[in-house]
Amino acid sequence: MRILFTLVCSVLLHSGFVLAQQGVVQPSVKPNIIVFLADDMGAGDTSAYQDWAQNSDADQLHTPAMAELARRGVRFTDAHSPHSRCTTTRYALMTGRYCWRTSLKHWVLFGNHGDPLIAQDRLTMPEMLQQAGYKTGMVGKWHLGLTYRKSDGSIAEGFEDADLRQPMADTPIDHGFDFFYGISRSHPTSGPGGLKRINTSDQKTGPGWIHGRTVVGATDEGRRLKEGAYDYWQVGNVMDREAFEFLDSMKTMTEPFFLYFASPANHGPYTPSKEIAGHKVEGASRYKDGTPTNSLRQDFVYQNDVHLLRLLDYLKATEDPRRTGHPLIENTMVIFTSDNGAEKNDKRFTGPVRSNKGSTYEGGHRIPFIASWPLGNVGDGNDKTPGETQTSLLALNDLYATLAEVVGKDLPPVSGKGRGAEDSVSQLAALQGDVEFVRVGAIFPNDHQQASKKLADERAVVAVRTNAAPIEGQWKLFLDHRYAFNSQLHPTALYDLSKDPQETNNLLGNPKVKPILDHLLELAREAAGEAGSSR
Repeated sequence: MRILFTLVCSVLLHSGFVLAQQGVVQPSVKPNIIVFLADDMGAGDTSAYQDWAQNSDADQLHTPAMAELARRGVRFTDAHSPHSRCTTTRYALMTGRYCWRTSLKHWVLFGNHGDPLIAQDRLTMPEMLQQAGYKTGMVGKWHLGLTYRKSDGSIAEGFEDADLRQPMADTPIDHGFDFFYGISRSHPTSGPGGLKRINTSDQKTGPGWIHGRTVVGATDEGRRLKEGAYDYWQVGNVMDREAFEFLDSMKTMTEPFFLYFASPANHGPYTPSKEIAGHKVEGASRYKDGTPTNSLRQDFVYQNDVHLLRLLDYLKATEDPRRTGHPLIENTMVIFTSDNGAEKNDKRFTGPVRSNKGSTYEGGHRIPFIASWPLGNVGDGNDKTPGETQTSLLALNDLYATLAEVVGKDLPPVSGKGRGAEDSVSQLAALQGDVEFVRVGAIFPNDHQQASKKLADERAVVAVRTNAAPIEGQWKLFLDHRYAFNSQLHPTALYDLSKDPQETNNLLGNPKVKPILDHLLELAREAAGEAGSSR
């Protein structure tokens, strides 16, 4: 048996594979990586989760590309955004840290100008990948802060003294991306004021498209954009064009690539493109039973499916420059997910959980997470057979540690130069099908307890989620705002999601669950410390 094992190892090594720890066969050639982040999309918004969402064919939006990716790989049914809004989740994704460790405890960054949320001395995920030899590109929504400059090049105090002809500061280029073409923040606030198919030159909100550090289409006086420089109804087309320009630039490269595709769909207002590269979008969305949705919202969600289809087709048709004779899709890790739950409190979009975007109830942060990497044993790459389902707990801040393990990089130190990623746990074993995998430590989603404009002025709460507890179940403990602001432990509710997915039966006063309460409080106490929740 040992002789046979040695022979197999020898063959694998000469075939471009290595044996990783725990006996998992890993490719010796680092994978390309694509992370597709949708906006405001719940797990119920994709037919890849129809069984979990419990939607009928007449209620389920048909997203064939997402369903194909799930068949090729693995989907997580207990995946979460670390926050139920835009900025804060994106911070956690880029840094591997919870946003409540920053000055922004909840809500989002408003305005294009202001102190960027990511500190300059914090090593971001794309910077870590750059250190591992990757060419990094981003297309789409940043929403982590940008800074205008004055005509003399100095930092502007705000839009009133900004000169759009000057390069912007604190863009993705300053945080680990070699290429960036995108928008500063949410879709409706990135271009000139007013939602129009063709914009006027009246510039009242965002800087429009940014290429690297340059505002696209700034007028000679530096105060406005040229006519049509930012068209709300063409955002999908522009993103598609720039994404494939980046991918095409990698066709002859010997370095692996990382593409972060941050779609503004389906953040309102809903502005689907008429078509993208010959694929109809506006008016094209269908329910699973084939009937038209007649919904701009569903068209905008479907636009993400068209983008994903285009990416998958490209990977299938393009030869890997580092593996002659093999298509890119074999050694490309493709991840599709969302920045928070659906923006509407509707079972068709959120599935069988409570509430929606802006809430710390499950509907605010339960999200789709689908991944495929055939050469790395993340699914088998066969879109004709059912894919795998993983029920273990996952949070988007875990992507940092996961990719670090994939590319063979150590996580940065918790403190000191380049510090960060203290809340990130590698999920590679779970991605590769380890059904026994249990995330060490809890996850800590936060925002307001209930999504409501009436409650918007309330300070955010933090929820502690774990599936690894002394008592069987899927447990969730709510702590009030004092945890995020000064690490004080004041529990307000305790739910067993395995029996109560709607979070209606508060067990906090039940003496039978005191062991789980004590366990979750201890996890929260540990997480509040300098070492974070995982290390």
